[in-house]
Amino acid sequence: MIEIDYSTDLYSGTAIDSAVQVYSDYASFELDKTNEAYKVRITKTGEFDEKTIADEFSNYALGATIEERQSEARPAPEPVTGER
Repeated sequence: MIEIDYSTDLYSGTAIDSAVQVYSDYASFELDKTNEAYKVRITKTGEFDEKTIADEFSNYALGATIEERQSEARPAPEPVTGER
């Protein structure tokens, strides 16, 4: 088992949940949350070693967090008015 703390300042809880769904075929996950971190315990269930799963899980969670925050930061498009 590998335990990793993901800072709540850096990672989105939604992204952590998405990563769990994506990698659930390769490992089992136990999740806890403190004020400072999402604690994730990873135990392999398949052929890949836990370090590889943890690395890929972390990359996915970070990428999903970035995508989520970028979409939140984009302004809504202005409505088109008038005729052209």
